Amino acid sequence: MKPQISGGGTSAGTALAFVAGFVDAAAFIALTGLFTAHVTGNFVLIGAELIASSTGVLAKLLALPVFMGAVAGARILALLLQRREADPLPWLLALEAALLAGFGVCGTLWAPLDAPDGAPALTVGMLAVAAMGVQNAIGRLSLGHLAPTTVMTVSVSQAVIDATDLALRTSGNPAQTRARLLRVLPAIAAFAVGALCGAFGIAHLAFGSVVLPIMVLVGLFVLVAMAPAEANAAT
Repeated sequence: MKPQISGGGTSAGTALAFVAGFVDAAAFIALTGLFTAHVTGNFVLIGAELIASSTGVLAKLLALPVFMGAVAGARILALLLQRREADPLPWLLALEAALLAGFGVCGTLWAPLDAPDGAPALTVGMLAVAAMGVQNAIGRLSLGHLAPTTVMTVSVSQAVIDATDLALRTSGNPAQTRARLLRVLPAIAAFAVGALCGAFGIAHLAFGSVVLPIMVLVGLFVLVAMAPAEANAAT
C-alpha cells in the first residue's frame, strides 16, 4: 500500500519540484552548464561547445548513461523492496538524499572545480545527475499520479492550454480542466523558486547550500515513513 501524503501527494510533488529546480540551477552554475534534471538539454550544449572548442563536453556525454543507470538502479531497488512487501518510496527518497549529500560534500572538499572534465568535477556532477535520475524514477514508480517534478516543459504547455480553455470557455469539462491546472501549477512554481534558490545559494554559500534540498527530502522521508503508522493507528 502506498503512503498517503497530505493533499493527495501534491505537497510531495511540490517539494520534489523545488529540489529539482534547486539542483539543476546549482549544478548548471557550478559545473560549466551541466544539466542534471533535464539531461537531454546537455545534447544541445555538447553541440555548442564542440563548435566553440570549449570544455565540459565529457561531463555532458556521461550525464545520460549515468542518469539511465540511476533510474535502472532505482527500479531494481523498488522491485526488491516490493518483493518484501515494503514501500519503496521512503528508501528511494533516502537514496536521493544520500546522493545529494555526496554532491554537496564532494563539491565542498574539492572546490574549486577548475577543470570541468577533471575527475573531481565529473564525480560531483554525476552524483547530482544520479540524484535526479532517482527522483525521475520516484515520479514514475511511486508518484505517477502527480505532475512531473523535474522537467517542466510539458507541464507549462498543459497549464497554458488549460488556462486558455478556461478563459475562452472552450473546455468540454471545466471542472476537470481546472483540477488539472491546479495540479500542475504548484510544481511549476516550486521548480522556478527552487531554481532561484539554487542559483543564489551556489553563488553565496557554494556547495553548502545543498543542505536545503537535502532537508526537504529528509522532511518528505519522515512524512512518508510516518504515514503507514498513522494509517495503522486509525484502524
